[in-house]
Amino acid sequence: MNIIKHKSIFLAISLILFVGSIVTITVFGLKPGIDFKGGTLWHVKIQTDENSLKNFFSGDLGIKEIIIFPSSDNNYLIRIPGISESEHQNYLQTLKNKFENVEEMQFQSIGPTIGKELRNRAVWAVVWVLLGISLYVAYAFRKVSFPIKSWKYGIITLITLFHDVVIPAGVFAVLGWKYGIEIDANFVVALLVIMGFSVHDTIVVFDRIRENLMTHRNVDFSETVNKSVNQTMARSINTSLTVVLVLLAMAVFGPPTLKYFILTILAGIIIGTYSSIFLASPLLTIWQKFSKN
Repeated sequence: MNIIKHKSIFLAISLILFVGSIVTITVFGLKPGIDFKGGTLWHVKIQTDENSLKNFFSGDLGIKEIIIFPSSDNNYLIRIPGISESEHQNYLQTLKNKFENVEEMQFQSIGPTIGKELRNRAVWAVVWVLLGISLYVAYAFRKVSFPIKSWKYGIITLITLFHDVVIPAGVFAVLGWKYGIEIDANFVVALLVIMGFSVHDTIVVFDRIRENLMTHRNVDFSETVNKSVNQTMARSINTSLTVVLVLLAMAVFGPPTLKYFILTILAGIIIGTYSSIFLASPLLTIWQKFSKN
């Protein structure tokens, strides 16, 4: 498969997805969850419908700011403003008196100050991981300086990683606007997992390029890159496919609290596999050709 020959098509697809994600994040924004905004997240299992539960909180308890996310088997994720432990116990008892078979699965309450601190730390965690991985790749390829400098491998890795985390973020911007889906600490963890998986695939391709450059110095650089991508493509796809199958099983049979965490990783791994094959390597050839000219 001559990927480098048709690189304009693959780069156009990445550009459309990337720009579209940037636009959605800018227009809709990411809806912060309890971890970053503060408040209470309550997961209960109860034999009732969503409207009755919402009327109970707004009527009996007088809580007007409430968001309910129903899931399977009468499980509900309830988002309300922050409450104290005494209020929590009082609300729980009132809930049990109102409905039958009430089972509390999870209760989490975070103040706004802590939420802001967690949000800032999450942003810096993503930034430092991006820079750290890029610097490591540049260092690891320091002995391969022809026909393209080693630091350029690091820059391209940074571009692909940024591409791989922005697109899932864009998806969640749309979900937040359309369905009120919020991002939390699990979302940040999922982005870090995506970066780790994506850079692994990218380094495998780059390492094969490095090996072929050392044994085929007189071959055109684009041909060497295309050969390297084809040699590693089956491995990358098979590795990603096994992970995707596991994630699909977890999304279907796993707990509802991890649903969006799993979906984030799933989207990121698919995008990351695509970028490792169809984005990173073509960018290498474009940069090498530009530098040569």
